[in-house]
Amino acid sequence: MQKSLRPCNQIGCNNLTRIKYCEQHKKENVNEKKESNNSYDKYIRSKGTNTFYQSSAWKRLRSMAIARDDYLCQSCLQNRTIQRAQVVHHIIEIKDDWSKRLELSNLESLCHSCHNKIHKSSPRA
Repeated sequence: MQKSLRPCNQIGCNNLTRIKYCEQHKKENVNEKKESNNSYDKYIRSKGTNTFYQSSAWKRLRSMAIARDDYLCQSCLQNRTIQRAQVVHHIIEIKDDWSKRLELSNLESLCHSCHNKIHKSSPRA
């Protein structure tokens, strides 16, 4: 059984396809997701920071922090709501104090919404 036909995701294209883009636009949009996800890493985050977030030490510590916080957003808990944590946030950012990057006491589990609010309100360097 095949998927039903639907319009191509390219804006203004009415070609029908069973995948995201029609044959005409598929080649143009192959790297679309990859490029948009990497723009932060490529232009804003330093190479050392990016390497740190890919390290096994960070992944292990991240798991410990989320488990310590019972997989719940700590900011939402303070506001008496329950939300699943998706992000582990450095309270003192690693660009401000590199030595605190692997301290469990410097980490808190947050949902995406709370994490975005924190970074939106903090001044950018």
